Amino acid sequence: MTDAIAPRLAGKRAFITGAAGGLGAATARLFARHGAKVFLTDLDEAAVRMLADEINAKQGATVASAAAQDVRDEARWQTALAEAQAAMSGLSVLVNNAGIGAIGGVESLTPREWQRVMAVNVDSIYYACKYALPLLRESAPASIINISSLAAFKIDPAYTVYNTSKAAVAALTKSIAIDCARQKIDVRCNSIHPAFIRTGIVEPFFQQLGEEEAVRKLTRGIPLQRLGEPDDVAYAAVYLASDESRYVTAAEFRIDGGASAV
Repeated sequence: MTDAIAPRLAGKRAFITGAAGGLGAATARLFARHGAKVFLTDLDEAAVRMLADEINAKQGATVASAAAQDVRDEARWQTALAEAQAAMSGLSVLVNNAGIGAIGGVESLTPREWQRVMAVNVDSIYYACKYALPLLRESAPASIINISSLAAFKIDPAYTVYNTSKAAVAALTKSIAIDCARQKIDVRCNSIHPAFIRTGIVEPFFQQLGEEEAVRKLTRGIPLQRLGEPDDVAYAAVYLASDESRYVTAAEFRIDGGASAV
């Protein structure tokens, strides 16, 4: 007789930002499929509620809830986390996925563009972790997963603020991880660093160049010679959210087809 295997995320309760599409939506679907409850937020309230409805229909139970959130808003973080805790009866996983970019070198970037990207990509993670940690402690073992980028390590001056913000996410992740470990708080914190993934963020390249040329240009520095798929990142998040990764903290997961090695 074979022992039954529990879903990888059974009992986990996850808060996911930027969940209306792309990596956030893929992560939400996989988390639910693997047994987690999920609370999804996005600026696009209609889209994120539609995703929650889709997940609930597929799972045949109410495992997903959704709400509007501007991750730059400190006060909204506090209320959104309270809503999530009430909806899921706790919080054990935080996925900071929301992010934006801007094109320009240090001279051409406007202060407003710089501040906007840093607010979404970095300040939001500070708010998230500051206000989520008391809740995560209550549901430990818990996990924080910060979505960074290969751009944290592979620098292109045309994306100065994006590079800077994603490098800051990597450093902030490690700071939180070590702080929790030294305080003997059972909350791990890790970052995921994707290369180009087939999501809406690369859609302008496809529209401008056509799919074949766009793929050729985007993958020229990637040894595997293909774009990643959203589930490539989402499966890494499943591992980090699960108790399979109890000994993993302050780590950088490079989901990049080998790009960081060359």
